[in-house]
Amino acid sequence: MTTRTQILVRGIVQGVGFRPYVYSLASRRSLKGRVFNNTAGVVIDVEGEARAIEQFVNEIRSNPPPLSQVEAVECSEHLAPADYHDFRIVESAAAGAKFAPISADIATCEDCLRELFDPRDRRYRYPFINCTNCGPRFTIIEGVPYDRARTTMRDFEMCAACRNEYENPLDRRFHAEPIACSACGPRLFLTDTRRRSIALEPSEDAVNRARRLILDGEIVAIKGLGGFHLACDALNVEAVERLRGRKYREDKPFALMAASVEIVREFCFVSEAEEELLLSERRPIALLERKPESGVPDAVAPGVRTLGFMLPYTPLHYLLLDGLGRPLVMTSGNVSDEPICYEDDDAAQRLNEIADYFLLHNRRIRMRADDSVARAQAGAEMVLRRSRGYAPAPIKTAFGFKHQILACGAELKNTFCLARGNHAFVSHHIGDLENLETLRSFTEGIEHFKRLFDIHPEVVAYDLHPEYLSTKHALALDDIGVRIGVQHHHAHIASCMADNGIEGEVIGVAMDGLGFGEDGRFWGGEFFVADFVRAERLAHLDYIPMPGGAKAIREPWRMAAVYLRRALGDDFLNLDLPFTNNLDRRAWAALRRMASAGVNSPETSSIGRLFDAMASLLGLRNAINYEGQAAIELEAIADKSVANGYEFEIADGGIIKAEAVIRCAVDDLLNGRPASEVSAKFHLAVAQLIAAMACDAQNRRRINRVALSGGVFQNMFLLERARRMLAARGFEVFTHSRTPANDGGVSLGQAAVANARLASGRI
Repeated sequence: MTTRTQILVRGIVQGVGFRPYVYSLASRRSLKGRVFNNTAGVVIDVEGEARAIEQFVNEIRSNPPPLSQVEAVECSEHLAPADYHDFRIVESAAAGAKFAPISADIATCEDCLRELFDPRDRRYRYPFINCTNCGPRFTIIEGVPYDRARTTMRDFEMCAACRNEYENPLDRRFHAEPIACSACGPRLFLTDTRRRSIALEPSEDAVNRARRLILDGEIVAIKGLGGFHLACDALNVEAVERLRGRKYREDKPFALMAASVEIVREFCFVSEAEEELLLSERRPIALLERKPESGVPDAVAPGVRTLGFMLPYTPLHYLLLDGLGRPLVMTSGNVSDEPICYEDDDAAQRLNEIADYFLLHNRRIRMRADDSVARAQAGAEMVLRRSRGYAPAPIKTAFGFKHQILACGAELKNTFCLARGNHAFVSHHIGDLENLETLRSFTEGIEHFKRLFDIHPEVVAYDLHPEYLSTKHALALDDIGVRIGVQHHHAHIASCMADNGIEGEVIGVAMDGLGFGEDGRFWGGEFFVADFVRAERLAHLDYIPMPGGAKAIREPWRMAAVYLRRALGDDFLNLDLPFTNNLDRRAWAALRRMASAGVNSPETSSIGRLFDAMASLLGLRNAINYEGQAAIELEAIADKSVANGYEFEIADGGIIKAEAVIRCAVDDLLNGRPASEVSAKFHLAVAQLIAAMACDAQNRRRINRVALSGGVFQNMFLLERARRMLAARGFEVFTHSRTPANDGGVSLGQAAVANARLASGRI
């Protein structure tokens, strides 16, 4: 018996080959009807035998295309017959509520790679080859439904050959919106810094010349998928140092790109999980432990044990690295602390003093997207910077958002989040909101997401810090009536909970550089009992002054001196240690008076500042050139063979005191113990503290779940040992995977807390 059913498939189902998949599935089962995109997902109107339709729907649910994420299949059955004579893919419908999650940009697939290097293929060495299964998505989309006319590819009219592929339901490029070839698509060109085209030899193309320039020691700005890279030969010390000088990036590690995992293995240890991360269609920068004597100059990643490697993810990258058995530096195309360049004119202005040449193309980038950063932790993926390849794919939550919410995130490593239904759209990485360019990127990104996902926020959530630009933006929004401030570390714990799909109470451990506390002081070494509505502070690191305020963050020696005085009194100046022997006594005297008088010396419970102090005490770093540098270098020297750590003291009221740790570290240094051992003992002390405080909270509150969040938990030495100690005591431990543990995850936590408070009436 013939019947008719209409099906709406929701989720990431546009731009991932879903309609040709449906066409093929329907054809095999002799079903008739129509399939099209609309602003909610994919609509299928199908007629045929009831049993065949049932099997058809079950196949969609159980075996969708690999790049899709089916979240719901809604069926309206036993409709009046439409008497279809065939099955067709028809034009998208723009009517209705716009809510169709969009795929992130996807690395070049194996089929396209074979064509790229096949001299018989018409797209041989074409740097913009793509198909339904790969290529740009988020960075070129201008509106929904996802059709070519709503992408920057609308600037290029398809040739007859591309049009035939685009309109053939059985072709791999059926409705591949970025479809192109050398006859009709984007083109590459190489210029100097004055935007004059570089003359090429008859047998040479722009990519080959750019590669030759890089190997000759030049710096080339390359327009890629979500913005510009600055590329140079990673094994050329002079070129790397020149790039550092021009970019004003003194020490922060550069990302590397290599042609294959085999080449990466020459320089780093690569586990099975790390290989999977490198080869995933998201293609993040993977942080890997470098091999001793790897041959990569220290200038690439000074003072750290890891290198950040990624594999090519666009045809252009594959062509650039073709046959190249060495890595290239492939760092963001910007001046330090500014957003990545993504428009040609902007790049020509901002990168002109950095690059020697520009490798450009004429496909517009609609939305900038930095490379994502991830690492493998306990065999699983741990995202450290969520951007290209991940955003704007939503994070599906275990709870529903009753109102549409905008969460503005934190100041550093900013992301924003727009939420509705069971979806949290955490933005691509925006960066540090400390200048006008980054603020503009933040506000433009919010408006773009609102249009794409048809979200009209009724509620705005924000950090309590009154001077954050994200907070000021939230409070200035006249069109949103409900404003909810969320304490920074509560947002961290809520983010970890939402990431893991859990609700109810947890023991929350939030450790980071600092965040504005409910008492007006700067927190950062916190233990809570928390759920999405509230966070009860059980214990915290003892408050200590930061003489000079933000300057104490940039100059860790200040925190070292304050902690030494707290632990040993003014007699610490008599210690025979390199730190005290080299201390500027006049500068310290002024800071001591400042701290004692409480002048420009805000108090903090931040364990991040304690990491800074320890790094300075060990002679690693008295001033930093990027956020977290001292702590990163402290982790890098830690001796993994050390088994026992120092011990913190716990005073009344849950006040955690570090004086005993400082005194033990000083004694070890005076007794000639190496800095690597002292670093390890300090890390183990923090891990033991986490386990001890969790046990105390469990005894008091009968809670067995621990959520670890905050930038300090990017420290693998600490995280692995804390997890191990907690697990040994029977705790269920939750860490971040889909969102960063650092401030890049705060916006998700803000949205979750705001939603829960609204539902409970506790705004």
